[in-house]
Amino acid sequence: MGAHKIHKTAIISEGAQLSEDVEVGPYSVLGPKVKIGPRVKVGSSCLIDGNTSIGGGCAIYSGAVVGSPPQDLKYKGEDTKLVIGENNIIREFTTINTGTEEGGGVTRIGSDNLIMAYSHIAHDCAVGDNCVLANCATLAGHVAIEDRAVIGGLVAIH
Repeated sequence: MGAHKIHKTAIISEGAQLSEDVEVGPYSVLGPKVKIGPRVKVGSSCLIDGNTSIGGGCAIYSGAVVGSPPQDLKYKGEDTKLVIGENNIIREFTTINTGTEEGGGVTRIGSDNLIMAYSHIAHDCAVGDNCVLANCATLAGHVAIEDRAVIGGLVAIH
């Protein structure tokens, strides 16, 4: 078990829970309800917020915004969730929203996925295991992607 590697410019909010061997890069911000599993690497200038849990072995690259509020007019600040499994790669500038109360309250990402740069996963989506979302893939709210799916670049699913 190793120590955390937290860059001196990173902001880890009181209440955030980090397992062993977590790395957080420069200028990243982790909110107070964030739970991060072991061996997770968070790149520079990332925001991980909301009631978000991230399983072990994930890599989150620069500029990703994970656990932000849903982009839904019915959302009124309810405490909804984002649950991310293990060994996911979340590339640069990806955005992933928490769920909405109306949609069950949870956005779920399985394990062993590659989510390429500039992709968006909206509220209440469910992504299975071993999926690939190529650059700029966009999932609108409530979309379900089964295991081992490959979504091409610039594809929008609603």
